[in-house]
Amino acid sequence: MANILEVKNLFKVYNVKSENVVVLRNINLEMQDGEFLILFGPSGCGKSTLLNTILGLETISSGSVNLLGKQISNLSQDQLADIRKNNVGIVYQQPNWVKSLNVLENVAFPLLIKGIKRDVALKKAKEKLALVEMTNWTEYYPVDLSSGQQQKVALARALINEPKVLIADEPTGNLDYKSSNSLMGIFRDLSNQGISILLVTHNLVNLDYADRVARMFDGQIVEYIDAKKISEKKLDEMLHPTDVTNSTSYKLSFN
Repeated sequence: MANILEVKNLFKVYNVKSENVVVLRNINLEMQDGEFLILFGPSGCGKSTLLNTILGLETISSGSVNLLGKQISNLSQDQLADIRKNNVGIVYQQPNWVKSLNVLENVAFPLLIKGIKRDVALKKAKEKLALVEMTNWTEYYPVDLSSGQQQKVALARALINEPKVLIADEPTGNLDYKSSNSLMGIFRDLSNQGISILLVTHNLVNLDYADRVARMFDGQIVEYIDAKKISEKKLDEMLHPTDVTNSTSYKLSFN
């Protein structure tokens, strides 16, 4: 199976008051076409920064990112915007809405701004809302929905351009247990249909939905885990991320 994403020897350094702050340290990450990969780690470990470098929203200090067969660092801002617009679906923890538009129109909006005829765009939006079980809410306004419902609508909007890869940054971060499980179940179904998914989370409950987990700590990927073979002992270890400083994988990566 081909890799849809390859990150090699990636460093991200910020200059803060004449000091260099290393946020990402020698990241090496691969994701296969059709894989559901979760990037897991505590808040502040660099997960969102890594996503932003993958998307071309943050510049790379050193190393390389190959997304969909293209080296991100070689592309202009316009070219990067085209990739995000046409090939990548993005779901954030806090979705942004055009408040004057209802649910159906918000989902159709990416097509409308591309010049797609309104009736065609709305028809496709209904299809995507059906995928996320939100067909009964098309005439509502997103701000009138629950957080869980809003995230389903945001997912439908991310799917409207038929993306090759779906990237989600803490999509269940503001959701209750039931809503979180419902949304993760939809992500799993989409993965089963062949959509490549890279999802960031710090919630252990979400790991079971993935194919593979890349565990992050202190700006590094310290290990890869088969999501279907995570033991209770491993879960307990992952609940205490400071313990990872004693692991061989962390020491090798850090050195």
